[in-house]
Amino acid sequence: MTDNLPPGGAVLNAGELEARWADAWRPEQVAERLAGVRTPWCVAAGWALDLFRGAQTRPHGDLEIAVPAADFAEVRDRFPEYVWDAVGSGRVWAAAGPDALTATHQTWLRDPATGHFLFDVFREPHEAGTWICRRDEGLRLPYETIIERTPGEIPYLAPELVLLFKAKAPRPKDETDFDGALPLLDRARRDRLIGWLERVHPGHPWLAELSS
Repeated sequence: MTDNLPPGGAVLNAGELEARWADAWRPEQVAERLAGVRTPWCVAAGWALDLFRGAQTRPHGDLEIAVPAADFAEVRDRFPEYVWDAVGSGRVWAAAGPDALTATHQTWLRDPATGHFLFDVFREPHEAGTWICRRDEGLRLPYETIIERTPGEIPYLAPELVLLFKAKAPRPKDETDFDGALPLLDRARRDRLIGWLERVHPGHPWLAELSS
């Protein structure tokens, strides 16, 4: 994402956003539509932690997936009946053109008939098959090591990476997600998250709990 956002873009208030996300899809719906795509994609954020835990543990206001930025077209083309809006800095660019897509990294799929958003795509930086952390470009990992799968073959981001992203400014639901996932993280997962937190968010309060 660049620092130069294009002009325009609508600002949606919290109530309008909640209403327009009322019909957000579940992971299995997206997985069905993306079956057979070649690009590595995965469910991210809160839903990813629930897939890791094996059950839905709380309501989710939306659904987020992550894809390599250069391969977004392969995902986009699976949804020809819908519209893609770009999102950045609290604004939404409807039916985003190249300028808005280049300047942002979030993309919301919208049903043009209802105006409702269905899921959110993070277009992630990468080099070929290597994922690059948006918050620290020195953190680079092969996609094959960061994507896990449910017994039903739904891909999801490794929980320790989900928690790394939630750690930046934890909201109550992020704290709840951390508390729920922590008992399921083995020593290797905890150590990876500790290392990443010390690198990206040194002094984070979760470090003490992960080390105990």
